[in-house]
Amino acid sequence: MQPYFFPYMGYFQLIAAVDCFVIYDNIKYTKKGWINRNRMLQNGKDVVFSLPLKKDSDYRDICQRELSAEFQCDKLLNQIKNAYQRAPYFEQTFPLVKTIIRYGNSNLFEFLKHSIVKTCEHLSIPTEIRSSSEIDIDHALKNQDKVLALCETVGADIYINSGGGRELYSKERFRGKRIELQFLQSKSFEYSQFGDEFLPWLSIIDVMMFNSLESIRISVSTNYELN
Repeated sequence: MQPYFFPYMGYFQLIAAVDCFVIYDNIKYTKKGWINRNRMLQNGKDVVFSLPLKKDSDYRDICQRELSAEFQCDKLLNQIKNAYQRAPYFEQTFPLVKTIIRYGNSNLFEFLKHSIVKTCEHLSIPTEIRSSSEIDIDHALKNQDKVLALCETVGADIYINSGGGRELYSKERFRGKRIELQFLQSKSFEYSQFGDEFLPWLSIIDVMMFNSLESIRISVSTNYELN
């Protein structure tokens, strides 16, 4: 999977469901995707927050992109604090958010990988996390061919992708390599957000601000279907 900035809970369900999770660092940065931005709850509405990037070619890989020198981490922290300081699990969650946002590495991929690893530690997800470039395959391969090469090289017998990948991958192609292809579909996980109408699928920050670690860990481990 691509790395994302404080992704939604389904991303962490996917990590928890596997033995080895490979994060792409050597694929092209997607400008209009969610790699360096996400959504949080602010004044009853979903608001986008993001990491500003240094201006660069749109053709560079994620690992070649850098955070902007003008990135003000404390400004982003204050935005998150103002949005969630009344949340029931703010004191439990905000130290993690500070550790992640104040990380000193300006490389986009390293920043995002650090955030994912730290969040997994916080949620007690023990899965091995690797960068795609460290795995010895032909990195000129694309899409399904690249995934199959990664699976074969790490010795996988099952490959799990998110439900959104159903149209991208063929169970027959995977079966031909003696690999079972499965898709993870997250179930609804609804909780109180200051008593307002529930807004689903926000950043994992929102989940952690309103739920105990025990309930999040249970949902990450069980609240989905594989097929």
